[in-house]
Amino acid sequence: GHFQGVSTDVDRYLGTLLSADFVSYRPRGEMEQDPSFKQLIPYVIFQYDDLDGERWLFQYTRGAGLGETRLHRKISIGIGGHISLQDAEQPSANPYAEGMRRELEEEVIIETPYADRCVGMINDDETDVGRVHLGIVHIFSVEQPAVRPRELEMHDAGFQTLTQLRAVRDSMAIYERAGHLE
Repeated sequence: GHFQGVSTDVDRYLGTLLSADFVSYRPRGEMEQDPSFKQLIPYVIFQYDDLDGERWLFQYTRGAGLGETRLHRKISIGIGGHISLQDAEQPSANPYAEGMRRELEEEVIIETPYADRCVGMINDDETDVGRVHLGIVHIFSVEQPAVRPRELEMHDAGFQTLTQLRAVRDSMAIYERAGHLE
């Protein structure tokens, strides 16, 4: 079932990826350099469609204090991070969902209702970051563009149109060879 790039076949992969039979918790420092394991990263994209039907995405520039040093000073359209053992120890029956909730709470303030849907996965074995991470992409469709950073190292944050974001694609922290989601 290996794929390179973007897969939208969530039903094929997600159940197995999140099964307790295949998940283990290991020290992050070790895993950042060990491509024999993939770290699951919930990757949430906030999407707003205005009254004219134009699509806007939340974006920010990663500061030096945000985790992955290989992505510093890159523009990102996703919020997310690592699932940890502490997420598995929470009363929630779903460590993945708990980790995604925790990461969002740490990084942004969401002041609008939203609908969540998992739309795909990103696997990029051709980059240093991609070799050790598997992004699970969620779209949070927000009713209003009312998402703002909580994390101080999220610079120039706000919603921009897809046209504006395409113009700066080369500065983005997304996996360049992974493909794209529209």
